[in-house]
Amino acid sequence: MRLGPRPAALGLLLLCAAAASAGDAEELHYPQGEHRSDYDREALLGGQEEVDEYVKLSPEEQHKRLKSIIKKIDLDSDGFLTESELSSWIQMSFKHYAMQEAKQQFVEYDKNSDNSVSWDEYNIQMYDRVIDFDENAALDDAEEESFRQLHLKDKKRFEKANQDSSPGLNLEEFIAFEHPEEVDYMTEFVIQEALEEHDKNGDGFVSLEEFLGDYRRDPTANEDPEWILVEKDRFLNDYDKDTDGRLDPQELLSWVVPNNQGIAQEEALHLIDEMDLNSDRKLSEAEILENQDLFLTSEATDYGRQLHDEYFYHDEL
Repeated sequence: MRLGPRPAALGLLLLCAAAASAGDAEELHYPQGEHRSDYDREALLGGQEEVDEYVKLSPEEQHKRLKSIIKKIDLDSDGFLTESELSSWIQMSFKHYAMQEAKQQFVEYDKNSDNSVSWDEYNIQMYDRVIDFDENAALDDAEEESFRQLHLKDKKRFEKANQDSSPGLNLEEFIAFEHPEEVDYMTEFVIQEALEEHDKNGDGFVSLEEFLGDYRRDPTANEDPEWILVEKDRFLNDYDKDTDGRLDPQELLSWVVPNNQGIAQEEALHLIDEMDLNSDRKLSEAEILENQDLFLTSEATDYGRQLHDEYFYHDEL
C-alpha cells in the first residue's frame, strides 16, 4: 500500500515533536536559567482560558481550597509537609491527570460507543481513515517508510495492551496502550521495544554509540557539538548506574520512560528551598500561605489546576 503525503508528514511531525518538545519547553520555562512562573501558570493550566478561570476564584476561596490541599498532602497529619510528602503528592497528581486525559480520549476514540476502542477506531481518530501496512514490505519513500515503522509499533503496543483477546480495548487496556509506563504488564514490552530500536548488535544492552544513534563526528571538527556532550553526560551520569559503559534493560527503562519520580523530587526540594522560612527542611501551613503565589505556580498544585478539581480539594475525597 502506498500512503499519501499527509499521514506520512504527520508521522514525522509527531516523531520530531516528541524529540524536540522537551528542549523547547525547557528553554521557554527557564530562559537563561531563570524560572518563569507565568509560563508555568499559562502553559500548564492549559492556556489563557484556564488562567482566566483560575483568576476568577476569590482570594477567600483560593485560601480555603489551598488549605484543604495542604491537609491532604500532610499524610502523617503532623502539620508539616516534608520532601517525601510533597514528592508523593506531585507524583500522584501526574498520574491522576494522565489517567483523566486517557479516559477523555477513550470516549473520543470509541466511535460506536460500545465501551471498546478497536484498532480501526484508533486509526480513524488519528488519521481519518483505516491504515493497514504490510509488516514485511518496506516502502521506497523514506518519509512513508518512517511512518510505516511508527504505525506498526503502535499496532504492536495496541495488541500487547489487549489482555482478553477481544476485538478492541476496554478502558483499562486503553490506558495501558496510552501510558504503558503506568501499567506493570506493559513494562517488558516497553523494554523489548526499546531494545529492538536501539540495540543494533543484539547483545541485549545499549552502548553509548547505540544510545547516540546515527551521530558521527564531523572529521573537520575539533570536538563534538554541545548537544552530543549533553547526551553523553546523561548517558554516563543519569542512566548508566553501574558505570559499565552500557545500559541494561532496567537502566534502559529509566531512559525511555519519563522519570516522574525524579521530577517530583526536584520540585519538592525546590519548594522547600524557596519557602522554608525557619530552615527546618519542611513546610508549615503558615509558610505555604506566606508564599501562596509560589505554591500555586508549582507542580504541587499542578500550577493551580487542583483548586478547580474536587478530587484534590474536597474534604471528603
